[in-house]
Amino acid sequence: MKVAVMSFADERAEPWARLLRDLPGVDLVTADPDGPPDDPRRGPVVAARLGVPYLDGYDAVFAARPQAVVVTGETDRRRELVERAAEAGAQVLCPHPPADAEEDAQAMVDACTKAAVRLTVASPACFGEAFATARRGLAEGVVGTLTTVHGAYHGQPPATADDDAGALAARAPYLLDLVDAVFDGEPAAQVYAQANSVLGGRPGAESAALLTVCYPSGRVAALDCSRTPDPHPGGPALTFVGDRASLEYDARPRLLGGHDATTGAERWEPGGDDLDAAMLRAFLATADGAPGTGPDGAAALRALRIVRAARTSARTGRPVELR
Repeated sequence: MKVAVMSFADERAEPWARLLRDLPGVDLVTADPDGPPDDPRRGPVVAARLGVPYLDGYDAVFAARPQAVVVTGETDRRRELVERAAEAGAQVLCPHPPADAEEDAQAMVDACTKAAVRLTVASPACFGEAFATARRGLAEGVVGTLTTVHGAYHGQPPATADDDAGALAARAPYLLDLVDAVFDGEPAAQVYAQANSVLGGRPGAESAALLTVCYPSGRVAALDCSRTPDPHPGGPALTFVGDRASLEYDARPRLLGGHDATTGAERWEPGGDDLDAAMLRAFLATADGAPGTGPDGAAALRALRIVRAARTSARTGRPVELR
């Protein structure tokens, strides 16, 4: 299967390309014609480090007729690349956020729908056997009637202030994807949020954020997506609360901890599946004709609307109604 990674602008592009390179049956090509002025040869250098073919531009990528495309360009370039991939008939994987503006995200969803291809949004915690087991248990009623979801996804600040999109944009979508999957895509009705930027890398970038999302069914999700100095924050983690029991899901549970005398630092080993690898395998299965799994473009659009509403709520101090 011909697979293309388009751009190394996103920090996840290189590790995903490495995983794709090592999957059997994958013929991987890469392109990164949009390298920054201070690193114009970023693409060829990364491709050489990975030992994978590098093409001179996106026209060359589509001339190679990939069946699946991973779009990891700058956010403001993703709409163009997704639309081109959809027009070429390729299945598409795109990170959060697919776009900054709702109209651009909607256009990406529409382009993929028109081309009868799936826009899969990269949200690794939604893949793997542990979450599938949790979803089956909830569907079978192990907690009784599900009423509330408590979630947390903490992360470290970005390396530079220019990369600081804020805690809401950086963490909330991944929690919302998990809730969306369990709630079968139910759109939110109301969002209330509190946030501050005391530890933000730039003005207005949230370093702490709590949001409460209410749904028409009466269910409520309370989510914490704040920053932490912990070098191994783990997560996303959710507790699903019903009228008879609760169920916990942690995407990266701590398997082993302690002090590592070799490095002089804390040792932290996660348990469970390699969720990035599970996500990529599921994505390629879609390109091979299997039903799509994981969040799609419509789910990403719902998450984008909630994040935008949360920012409005945090600014005004009032709940925001979604329609």
